[in-house]
Amino acid sequence: MRKVVVNTTPLIALSNVGQMEILKKLYGEIMIPEAVYRELSVKEESICKKTVDCSLDWIQVNKIKNQMAKSMYKTQLHDGEVEVMILAKEIEADVVIIDDANAKKHAKYLELPVTGTLGVLIKAKQEGYVDELKPILYQMVQNGIYISQSLIEMCLKQVGEIL
Repeated sequence: MRKVVVNTTPLIALSNVGQMEILKKLYGEIMIPEAVYRELSVKEESICKKTVDCSLDWIQVNKIKNQMAKSMYKTQLHDGEVEVMILAKEIEADVVIIDDANAKKHAKYLELPVTGTLGVLIKAKQEGYVDELKPILYQMVQNGIYISQSLIEMCLKQVGEIL
């Protein structure tokens, strides 16, 4: 089983378009640090919080062991992003799913294998878990997830879909 650690934004983006199960199909189970769960819990009635709470059979909420390591990260990262990287290092994760560009840079610097929500969706399409990527991407945009038109075009081209 692959060790996969996921940050808050990918969970929100996927749950808001009804695609959280993609993570289960691709990876079997995922891990989120406690800080990510706290971020999801800010709005008790959010779709994402409810989806995660109903998925705790395959979503593990983990406590990081090295709390002191949090002080070594730059302050421009959110608590969830920091804990994602610490947890990923602690468990020697196979992949980290994170969307924030600055957090991705930090993760790459730490030599963590990184992908984002769009990478997950592309993989799901390539493995046959998604019939069409285009409607999912546009639904994400409608739900307030910023994806540039050029990035949408690049993703669709990569999976052989026409804009």
